Amino acid sequence: MAVNGKPVESVWDFPRPPKLEWVDWRIRVVHGELTVADSPGAFRVLETSQPPAYYVPPSAVNAELLSPNARETFCEWKGVASYADVVVEGHSPLPASAWVYRQPSASFAELVGHWAFYAQMLDECWVDDEQVDPNDGSFYGGWITANVKGPFKGGPGTLHW
Repeated sequence: MAVNGKPVESVWDFPRPPKLEWVDWRIRVVHGELTVADSPGAFRVLETSQPPAYYVPPSAVNAELLSPNARETFCEWKGVASYADVVVEGHSPLPASAWVYRQPSASFAELVGHWAFYAQMLDECWVDDEQVDPNDGSFYGGWITANVKGPFKGGPGTLHW
């Protein structure tokens, strides 16, 4: 079965440890009517209980709209993530709304320099012609599309699933 040309997937069938997968789907991020990122393909990380997070190549990102942020986090699978604020003139800066792995773990080496974005914080995030729904909460950066089924970890009461 497919929805919008993509296979129907349950996040409960995604692996742990997570899997890295390249998709030839157009990924776009828009804020304040400016394109922050636009790529004809991206890596996506598939992890049990979470909608996919999409990582676009640095060449697909308008770096002028990113401002380094001091925040760093550690993922047991991918390594240390560095963050950036999305800054669009005429709009409040979006603190730590984008992240990148500058030196990812060996299993995720292909992610080096690729950017991901919190759909919860930006005006529009798209997979092909579908505007995504953001993952609940502020921890996970997954993008929910019609072909991805939950329930999803991230909302209230799901921390210890």
